[in-house]
Parts: sequence; C-alpha cells; structure tokens
Amino acid sequence: MFGVLVNVLTVCIGSVVGLVLKRGIPTKVTDALMTGIGLCTVFIGISGALEGKNTLVLILSMAIGTVIGTLLDIDRQLNRLAAWVEARFKRKNDQVTLAEGFVAASLLFCVGAMTIVGSLQAGLTGDCEMLYTKAALDLISSCVLAASLGFGVLLAGVFVLVFQGGLVLLAGFVAPFLTDYAIGEMTCAGSVLIIALGLNIIGITKIKVADYLPVILIPPLLCLFM
Repeated sequence: MFGVLVNVLTVCIGSVVGLVLKRGIPTKVTDALMTGIGLCTVFIGISGALEGKNTLVLILSMAIGTVIGTLLDIDRQLNRLAAWVEARFKRKNDQVTLAEGFVAASLLFCVGAMTIVGSLQAGLTGDCEMLYTKAALDLISSCVLAASLGFGVLLAGVFVLVFQGGLVLLAGFVAPFLTDYAIGEMTCAGSVLIIALGLNIIGITKIKVADYLPVILIPPLLCLFM
C-alpha cells in the first residue's frame, strides 16, 4: 500500500499548490486555462478510447453501466454529499462544481493501464516502481487541474486511495480477470467518459458523468465471455 499512499500524497500536495496559485490568477486567465484543460481532457479521452479492440464490449458496458448508474442516481448522491463542502470552498466565479471537479480528477487519475498494472504489481510482488512514476506525474497534473477545476481535485485523493488501494489489496483475486484484453477495454470505456468530461469542462455539454461510472467496471466481466 505504500505506493498508493505516496500517490495520494502527491495528489494532495499538487492540489493544494494549484488551489493556492488559483487565488492569484485573474478570472480571465482561469477561464482560458479551464478551456485548455477541457481540450486536453478530450484528447486524453480519445487517446485512451483507441485502446479498445471490441466495440461490442464498449456498447454493452455502456448500456449496462448506464442503467445501473442511473437507477442508483450517483450524480445526485454525489452532488448532495458535496453540497456542504462546496458552499464553503466554491468561489462565485467558479464554473465547475466541486462534484464535477472530483469526478473529472478521479477519472483522469485512475483510468489507465498505469493505474491498473501498477496497483496489481504492487499487490502481487510488492514492486511499487510504476506507482511511484504515476505519483510523480499526478503531482504535476493535480496542480494544473486544481488551478482550473477547484477543490474537487483535492478530494479525488480519496478516490485514488479507495480505487488503487482496493486493487492492491485484492490483486490476487482480480488479477485473473484483468488480462491485457480486459484492461484495454476497461481503459476504452473509462476514456469515453473522460471525453464527456472534457466536453462538460469546455461548456459544450452538461452530461451527468457520475451516473456513467459503473460503465468502467463492466468490461472485465464481459471480456470473460467475448
């Protein structure tokens, strides 16, 4: 778990630095930075989506995961949970809610082969080298994200702890299911959600991305049969 804790620490440090820097940045610059982050997020999503090889897995994952997420009303629950924190930390000119920042950062930090493979490596062999590399990258990205998306990025450290920590602790159990094929399809599904996040950040859409989060968990199960 040490590699995971280091990653969480770098996310928190980077986020705090970004939040401090944000206060000294003019609104005009912050708005431009947020648009730039949105464009980069779309690019990251498109790049990750190309990891998928089986379109049918993506379609079925999207259908099943969307139904589950919508019935659970994850977006509403997340916004309700974040409301009291947001009232204390959100500035009037913020264009992204705390929940949106949390979801965006959580996906960007946790969707990808480096997260999954690094966590499995740490859990199965104790080798945290890949997680250390990811931690260094997240230190920089969390700083930039927090400067544009706000306090929600800092809270994403909790999701990093739960998601990566869960993979490390359950590595022996989940490793047989997370083959290279499954990881590719999982990355593809998550990256489609990242594209939606990017479009939200830019202001083109208002997709309730949190309701689609279960989509990421479906591909490994489908890959057992397809």
